[in-house]
Amino acid sequence: MAVWSGTWVSERLGIELTGDQRLRELLGLALRRNPKRAHLLVSNVLGKHVPQSPGVVWRSGYELGVRVRELLGPDDAARAVVLGYAETATGLGHSVADGLGTAPYLHSTRRPVPGVERAGGFEEAHSHATSHLLLPEDPALLAGPGPLVLVDDEFSTGNTVLNTVRALHARYPRERYVIVALVDMRSAADRGRLAGFASEIGARVDLVTLAAGTVRLPDGVLERGQALVAQHEAADAAGAAGAAGAAGLARAAGVAGVAGVAGVAGVAGVAGGGRPAGAASGAGGADVAGGVARAAGVAGVAGGGRPAGAATGAGGADVAGGAAGSPDGERPGDGAAAGGGRATSVPRVELGWPDGVPDGGRHGFTPAHRARLNDALPAMAARVADALGLAPGAQDAAPETADPAPHGGGDLPRVLVLGCEELMYTPLALGVALEKLGRAEVRFSTTTRSPVLAVDDPGYAIRTRLVFPAHDAPADGPGDRYAYNVAGAGFDAVVAVVDSAADTPALHAPDGLLAQLAAHIPHVLLAVVPSYAPAYAPAERAPMLPEPLRGPAFSSYAPEEVGWLLQDLSDVELEAPTEEREEAIQSGGAHYAESLPVEYQPSDRYQALFHAALDTSAARIARAVGTVTETVLAERSPRPVLVSLARAGTPVGVLMRRWALHRHGLDLPHYAVSIVRGRGIDANALRWLQQHHDAADVVFVDGWTGKGAITRELAAALEDFPGFDPEIAVLADPGSCVRTYGTREDFLIPSACLNSTVSGLISRTVLRADLVGPDDFHGAKFYRELAGADVSNSFLTTVTSHFDEVATAVDADVKELLATDRTPTWEGWAAVERISEEYGIHDVNLVKPGVGETTRVLLRRVPWKILAQRGAGADLDHVRLLAEQRGVPVEEADDLHYTCVGLIHPKYTRGATGADGKAVAHR
Repeated sequence: MAVWSGTWVSERLGIELTGDQRLRELLGLALRRNPKRAHLLVSNVLGKHVPQSPGVVWRSGYELGVRVRELLGPDDAARAVVLGYAETATGLGHSVADGLGTAPYLHSTRRPVPGVERAGGFEEAHSHATSHLLLPEDPALLAGPGPLVLVDDEFSTGNTVLNTVRALHARYPRERYVIVALVDMRSAADRGRLAGFASEIGARVDLVTLAAGTVRLPDGVLERGQALVAQHEAADAAGAAGAAGAAGLARAAGVAGVAGVAGVAGVAGVAGGGRPAGAASGAGGADVAGGVARAAGVAGVAGGGRPAGAATGAGGADVAGGAAGSPDGERPGDGAAAGGGRATSVPRVELGWPDGVPDGGRHGFTPAHRARLNDALPAMAARVADALGLAPGAQDAAPETADPAPHGGGDLPRVLVLGCEELMYTPLALGVALEKLGRAEVRFSTTTRSPVLAVDDPGYAIRTRLVFPAHDAPADGPGDRYAYNVAGAGFDAVVAVVDSAADTPALHAPDGLLAQLAAHIPHVLLAVVPSYAPAYAPAERAPMLPEPLRGPAFSSYAPEEVGWLLQDLSDVELEAPTEEREEAIQSGGAHYAESLPVEYQPSDRYQALFHAALDTSAARIARAVGTVTETVLAERSPRPVLVSLARAGTPVGVLMRRWALHRHGLDLPHYAVSIVRGRGIDANALRWLQQHHDAADVVFVDGWTGKGAITRELAAALEDFPGFDPEIAVLADPGSCVRTYGTREDFLIPSACLNSTVSGLISRTVLRADLVGPDDFHGAKFYRELAGADVSNSFLTTVTSHFDEVATAVDADVKELLATDRTPTWEGWAAVERISEEYGIHDVNLVKPGVGETTRVLLRRVPWKILAQRGAGADLDHVRLLAEQRGVPVEEADDLHYTCVGLIHPKYTRGATGADGKAVAHR
């Protein structure tokens, strides 16, 4: 009797699957490093992690589509549109569309395409880095009134699918939705949400699955799972070090693929189903491939630092399996790959792909496309079989059937058709057609971006793991990608299917996917499908912008709290003395954003004032946070994308995100971008946001308004970016410059008292031509060395602790605000103009109104004097202390619009400094 592939996890963590009898047939279990859920349900019929008969994979989705067609009836089925989720369910969704027969298909994507208008986008509920884009070639595809069929591999909590429906329903309302998944694994608590959700949006929502059940998780399973993953990862690291040494021995000896050396290294174990020919047993008990030399010709570590042919051995370690050079030499034009070494050359097969047929559903796939592809598939499969040298089989001339069944077994060669991340359906369809020929035992799976622990045990779902760098210039930047249960599985050949956008030097590099495959499988064949570009989109892709920087690598905030759309300039000397910066700025020799002030190091007395101010004002801040967040949710978007203006806005954005999560369970995306007075907002950051989100959902966030200069700057900058709302949401709006605020009082926000040490240890932003190119984000520094003085998270925690106690007051405030005329009066700007003239300054940029702006003047500029409301209390204690330390007079006034106003020295003109006589000297 075969061992269930969830046994290993179940025995160690007590996790159980309960429900339909088919669950254990459909699912296994594995572990991964994840802060919310350590276990992973591994599908045996999806074709992602577990190689499976392509006929079985396709039929699983096709039969679900047939059931949806029967559920909808002929009229509604004819009007339906199918939407699949990237990356895991792109092939499943396409197969469901096949089952409906007449439905066009679209899948979400993480690959933005310049020139293609977004029809929507969304975030997966469980991750900060899972942006989905909807990029149909036909903008009307999702706008019709017919049913929308949403397809995912599993329906676990339902959050992702329901959030998608909510977002799409707001833009394209319809009467009916059908949710399709292989398995329904919702908890009892989640099962009641679907009916309530349907009632909420006023639509019918049905659910169609192959099986249903639940996952029983014992107490403490997350912590124990994380510990188990950490234990095996530590063993992996030790195994990888030993493997590298063993590979070096092989290289020194001039011997490739020696079974003894492979045994010491612990090379890849067998993934389900027998030891491959020539395999030997490694020291750790792993089955190791003695036939590696047939494909590799040489063993050792690739120039890029990752062992060539890295695979997972008995303990789950990524170990060297041998380099993958080809006796035929390099592919013409490839040249040497990055990182050193020769590019991997493998034979190619020209598929004869039909012109105009998309490579998948990224931009839409119509029934007409389906018919043309089906007509071309037999000939394409025959070309692949011939290129592999597979002898003709008895079924070559057999008629097409609508229900392909797996063939193979006996002495037939074992062939894997391997897709690439989102590109699932094309290789699946090719695998089905190849399977029909009857010349080989065919299996299908795809690579993935999801890291999963590999353990070589029959009772574990992920037996081996190949690791290689991304090779399709992904929107989220470089990173590792994975192929599971491929190494050591006894395949005689693999057909790697990629689209032309993924046929890059990284694919052919010494540590790339092809090298990894060739190290473990004797025959590797490459098939490239033309990447489909809509007629109005440029064929060449624009330079890809990097993914946001996140803590702890950049900032002391947790990674999910904020993504910084900035470039890291931590290693660049940018600081200059305050006086030198001031004279350069006022003389016109430099812009304030071209350098940084020396970070203010607060005295013990000043730090005590900060903590006292925080204790006093935390509840008031929490109330303002709740009020502005609830106003945004009520008026701007039910699932806003928070974009704070770095850096004063960033703590506020984090707090707003925390409020939405605490009060409503909304896990809102939050980013920080740079805006510079006189230079505008970071245009590349806006482009990134356009690529990953609906611009209409973006809400810009700042800490407070002074006179409204940044408010005006943002509005002007967004004129070139239609779709974004220029209205800023702020904690405090004493200048009456915006409609969305927590309060219009000018009170102390303690995050204004300090610089980087209350803002995640990030500097203010930098914009300088020699550091920021046309395709770069603006820059900033991460002051890691100030970690000992960092109070960023203490500030957040203190304010968050008051959320419950202010909830009732927030509800009352919001009700009153929503019924109030909040049209900006710009009173603050008028007050600043009066002060500028009254004090003979004649430059509103040197007048900084409000507690926050006055504090900035004292910390970063050369102050002239401070104006304070007569009788102002503890809100100004820190201002008085800073003024005392810098020898700046404080004048009290009776009719001041703000609690205080900072005046920058209006004639600080000692002259610019620096080597060129203009720029500030950097110390």
